[in-house]
Amino acid sequence: MLAVGAVVRNAGFLLVVKRGMPPEAGRWSLPGGKVEVGETIRQAVVRELREETGLDGTCGDLVGWVERIGPGTHFVILDFAVEVQGVEVQGVEASPGDDAAEVAWVELGEVGSLDLVSGLEAFLREHGVIPGGEHSDGARV
Repeated sequence: MLAVGAVVRNAGFLLVVKRGMPPEAGRWSLPGGKVEVGETIRQAVVRELREETGLDGTCGDLVGWVERIGPGTHFVILDFAVEVQGVEVQGVEASPGDDAAEVAWVELGEVGSLDLVSGLEAFLREHGVIPGGEHSDGARV
């Protein structure tokens, strides 16, 4: 199953959603979900962001991808950088929708203290989204 995620950073904060449904309900993740038949990957990123947070954004470059294989499931998730249009983080009114139970802006240095979905913290560090990771060339972030 092909899925997407939105990596939204603004003024030192990362936008996260608390999952309202399985898998990993009750844990924090990036806004995102399955790509629907007939839509492009970038359209799916923008749609999922709007459905889960009420925010509109512009899909940018690919940040990275992961595979999640579980009982009866196999997801390939492509995470893209997204810029939220025309807002400052302190003025953003995000509201949970679809399968998101909560929405929050979290300081980049505090993201690792959340109860994140499996593998997300390592992914965010490895790709330089939050501090403390290592790039594939071994350089510290």
